[in-house]
Amino acid sequence: MLSLALSTLRYRKGGFVATFVAMFFGAALIMACGGLMESGVRDAVPAQRLAAAPVVVAGDQSYASSRLAERVRLDAGTVREVAGVPGVREAVPDVSFPVAVVRDGRPVTDLSDDVTRADHRPLGHGWASARLAPYRLAKGAAPAAPGDVVLDAGLAAEAGASLGDRVLVTVQGEPREFRLTGVVRQDGGRDAFQPAVFFTDAQARALSGHPRAVDAIGVLPAAGTDAVALGERIEKQLGGKAVALTGDQRGLAEFPKAAASQRNLLMLASIFGGWAVLVAMFGASSTLGLTIRQRHREMALMKAIGTTPAQLRRMILGETLAVSLVASVLGCLPGALFGRLLFDKLVSAGIVSGAVEFRLGVLPGAVAVAASLLAGVGAAYLTARKIARTRATEALSESAMEGRWLTRARIVWSIVFLVGGVAMAATTMTMPVDDTTAGVAAPACIFWAIGLALLAPGFAKGVVAVLKVPLRAVSGLSGMLAVLNSRTHAQRMAATITPIVLLTGIATGTLYMQQIEDASNRAAHTGVLRADDVLTSRTGGLAPGTLEKVRGVPGVAAASEYVTSTGFVQEPKDSEQTDDGWTLQGVTGDGNLSVNAAAGSLAALRGDSVALPVEHAKSLGRGVGDTITLRLGDGTPVKVKVVATYRPEGLTTSLLLPAGLLAAHTTDGTPAQIVVRRAAGADPGAVTAALGAAVKDQPGVEVAGSEALTAGRTAGQQQLATINYLVVGMIVGYTVISVVNTLVSATGRRRREFGLQRLTGFTRRQVMTMMAAESVLTAVTGIVLGSVAAAITLFPYSVAKLDRVVPSVPVWIYWAVVAGAAVVTFAATLLPTWRATRFRPVEAAASAA
Repeated sequence: MLSLALSTLRYRKGGFVATFVAMFFGAALIMACGGLMESGVRDAVPAQRLAAAPVVVAGDQSYASSRLAERVRLDAGTVREVAGVPGVREAVPDVSFPVAVVRDGRPVTDLSDDVTRADHRPLGHGWASARLAPYRLAKGAAPAAPGDVVLDAGLAAEAGASLGDRVLVTVQGEPREFRLTGVVRQDGGRDAFQPAVFFTDAQARALSGHPRAVDAIGVLPAAGTDAVALGERIEKQLGGKAVALTGDQRGLAEFPKAAASQRNLLMLASIFGGWAVLVAMFGASSTLGLTIRQRHREMALMKAIGTTPAQLRRMILGETLAVSLVASVLGCLPGALFGRLLFDKLVSAGIVSGAVEFRLGVLPGAVAVAASLLAGVGAAYLTARKIARTRATEALSESAMEGRWLTRARIVWSIVFLVGGVAMAATTMTMPVDDTTAGVAAPACIFWAIGLALLAPGFAKGVVAVLKVPLRAVSGLSGMLAVLNSRTHAQRMAATITPIVLLTGIATGTLYMQQIEDASNRAAHTGVLRADDVLTSRTGGLAPGTLEKVRGVPGVAAASEYVTSTGFVQEPKDSEQTDDGWTLQGVTGDGNLSVNAAAGSLAALRGDSVALPVEHAKSLGRGVGDTITLRLGDGTPVKVKVVATYRPEGLTTSLLLPAGLLAAHTTDGTPAQIVVRRAAGADPGAVTAALGAAVKDQPGVEVAGSEALTAGRTAGQQQLATINYLVVGMIVGYTVISVVNTLVSATGRRRREFGLQRLTGFTRRQVMTMMAAESVLTAVTGIVLGSVAAAITLFPYSVAKLDRVVPSVPVWIYWAVVAGAAVVTFAATLLPTWRATRFRPVEAAASAA
């Protein structure tokens, strides 16, 4: 039977192509998501500047089940402890701090407008660590005096500097002159991923701002020592004070923030993959089920001539397996390319660190093929089982008249998906609001779209009953025939409705979720600080004394240093704390704060102190005068006194700290922004110009409006927007293909029906009108069900994020989605109809069904 099925595939090219397309793109979609998942699991961050050290010791960036936001440094005495571990030939300390080489008054590496290069900013190091790259001197000599500096070849070329030249280097916001004594290049002739500037070891420790700490320790093992075993001995010796990194994990010592990429990738891959598997499997099985049902007459005739049920099942399963296997295997290649494209987009958006490498092995391909085969063979088995159980005479009649659609399986599965969607919606409204809220809310519309699609035949009959009178009035006999067709062939119509439900539901749900997120973000950041102008350093920090200089500018009413980070409440136990911790905002004085103290005084934010939102203080059981212990971004526990509580405007949950306290525990170690509020009546242009003049001696410091503050604080929001639009583009792209594929297949198989209609007196125009009327019924049903599916996500998400059921969002987005779904439906129906009616009616009527 399999050989017979394969030999006759050329006579059923339409169904073959439809099945092939569904499986091909479904496998590609799953493969792309698998690449993201594997890259997240492996979290490969190869060492670059520390590549010559088989083992790298660094601070532990983990806290409980979370990641710390700032670099965790090691005490300088740790170097001696590591050097004393058996098997260690040498322990080389490394310090890193932001620097900028200046040419013509500007940093030669300008990262201000390119988020993709955030990991590429130049860093200063001590010369002893140069051997860890390993670097070699291409020109000149090593730095020997405090005023000497060595640049890597790429940075020296950008600066246009030659040996012996005086080079201006900004450190801690202050420009200083150094003499260029040498130029280095990594072995192999490569330039550094992160440009390096080398000083003497003593000078580097002094300039780093942490003279008694090191950022990492490169370990050179003794001959014959296994790196992994040595790393385990080092960790045991240090007693949990540090981690020993080997292999592709060593790069995390250079790029500690790359560790967050693992979580981002895993979260994205889970969202992408979950959606992709559900949509791809459901879309492929729907298309395949339609294709097999269209051959009901053929199967009935085969049973009438003696074909056994077992033979029919083997034939259907065999040809499905053959087509699905070829399509899914071929789909893995574009899927791998698309996965790489998605990964690059995530890097360019700043969601994933550029230091992370894309990794794609065999497993994602195996999963993609297995999922596609499961969907195809599963759909084929269910359909073949039904056909095989039907008697030959009944099968012949059912080929012209559909049987009962409301089966037990449909009821059970629809209830499963609908209840699952309700559970996710309820969880969305009750769970703590954090970055995972969107990941819980979004699948609800997918579940409801599938649950409603399973019941689509019933809904289709309802829509037909409502629209039959207007359709008959507008299109006459053609409309009446369209109503009869839709009523008689509800299951065929439901197969074409399914992808439209998915398209409308996913597009509407995801786009409006982003609108709700934007509104939430605006509310969350309303009124914490008042800013007319914002000074921002692009070189790692502002020079000491800048704040006093800015406050002395005429027209400035108030100025405050501004620092952001994240941290955790360590004591007392915080029941509301998420894995991401709390946003920490550091300010200097209360002149720029637009919130008022509910208790205590915000002016008392000095030293080791904190101001808490009122509700957060209640949940902790603490008030003014009490103390709490915070775990700051670099892992340092700090006991702070509650000096005030405040009622935030909007949804912010920030803890306010003195800027000096918070800045000392960030990676850069200094404030990088100053927020300015102008005096009443001051000329904005004059104040802005005066501020620019006040910091003209600090290359890389820019003066901008309040949007600079908003942009920095909404970086996470922009990342989420990118995630959502990627989801929309990827899933909607597949569903559009599924819509076109299904509708073209369903319409193309009706060539014989069109021929018979024209032989009975219908004109070609009347046939086209009939199909247009059927398209109206299909589109209306799909759009209505998709809109309901989107609502099950949007309203709970609005409650969670905005504390109101109906969000204030642009209506045009919904109408754009509706228009797109309608255009795709009409185009995918009318174009195949026009093609199928080109033939003479006698030829069309004689063709195979």
